[in-house]
Amino acid sequence: MTTRTKTRMTTSGSQHVPDRASLTSFEAEAPLDCPLCPRLVAYREANQAAHPDWFNAPVPSFGTEKARLLIVGLAPGVQGANRTGRPFTGDFAGDLLYGTLLEFGFARGTYDARPDDGLELIDTMITNAVRCVPPQNKPTPAEAKTCLGFFKARIAALPNLEVILALGRIAHDAVLSAQGMKKSTAAFGHGAQHDLGSGLRLFDSYHCSRYNTNTRRLTPEMFHDVFRAVRAHIGD
Repeated sequence: MTTRTKTRMTTSGSQHVPDRASLTSFEAEAPLDCPLCPRLVAYREANQAAHPDWFNAPVPSFGTEKARLLIVGLAPGVQGANRTGRPFTGDFAGDLLYGTLLEFGFARGTYDARPDDGLELIDTMITNAVRCVPPQNKPTPAEAKTCLGFFKARIAALPNLEVILALGRIAHDAVLSAQGMKKSTAAFGHGAQHDLGSGLRLFDSYHCSRYNTNTRRLTPEMFHDVFRAVRAHIGD
């Protein structure tokens, strides 16, 4: 895997490590050395020490800035996106998600569970409500709230956005928070749809995790039904 550079470039070309002051105005992507959540930073550093060849940083969104569809997951998986540096890449959830995207024309190429497999998304971007991997895959409410600034900026940076697909309740709640809406205004439910206003629609699905599929809480057919509805809404 290509070695990461844990710095960001300023407009003048010089490099700096971000601090809290530089993050008061959120950008769409978190800096690789984001310091805002101490617990997540500590876990990130522990993984870096144990696996120095892994990505071990806030995972950037994947897809096109012209996307009409934004898919939102919970957070990077420790051996998936945290390892590979691309959302839903390298774990079971990615097998189902990317296979479904290919089937419904939202991706082209071959998904080979590697960030250099050449897979391209069509009219689509994938992001996470929380950009750093959390211990036990469970971000705290405070961590989700802190990362909300990046998520709101990500949504605002997609001028053609028509549909947000939330994979799981936490992603659903993050979308509502980003839109300034109360949770009571739109209850999460697999297959549910919600009007967010301004031509934006929220679709819900159970998360495509191995646990959900193994327990049959989510079947491939159920997942495909959601994407079939998204495709019908967006059109070709």
